[in-house]
Amino acid sequence: MKSAMIAALLAVILAPVSAPAQTRTVNQAIDAVLGDHAAYERVIVATRKAVATHDAAGVAALVRYPITVTIGGKKRLVRTPAAFVARYDAIVTPAIAKAVTEGGYEDLMVNDQGVMLGQGEMWINGVCLDKACKRVDVKIVTIQPRSPLSPPLK
Repeated sequence: MKSAMIAALLAVILAPVSAPAQTRTVNQAIDAVLGDHAAYERVIVATRKAVATHDAAGVAALVRYPITVTIGGKKRLVRTPAAFVARYDAIVTPAIAKAVTEGGYEDLMVNDQGVMLGQGEMWINGVCLDKACKRVDVKIVTIQPRSPLSPPLK
């Protein structure tokens, strides 16, 4: 089952398509790998808007806590939205903000780790709230500086 899902996902991702079709392709990938794309799309759009407008409280509300972030080159555990807001500029650096807000929805990468924004600076994923995973809480699960091994931004 998993190999068939991966093959179908690859066929969808690799097919040449227009931007609206690419958005459908991203949504199809989310549906196939993570679950209902609508929940993910809401969080992705809200995250990009909050980061673009420097809405620290808005971003903080979208994070799953506790979250480990890098501040000044050191890993730090942030346990609450208030602590996140207090350190927002050190957590969501200009480079991370640029990576999160650049590109379109159709440029997102989806895998079993979630939805990647930028080159991995931010990841969004869901946690099942019931045994059947019918209800999912979608949040920002990773915020990290760009890896020096990542290709340069366009």
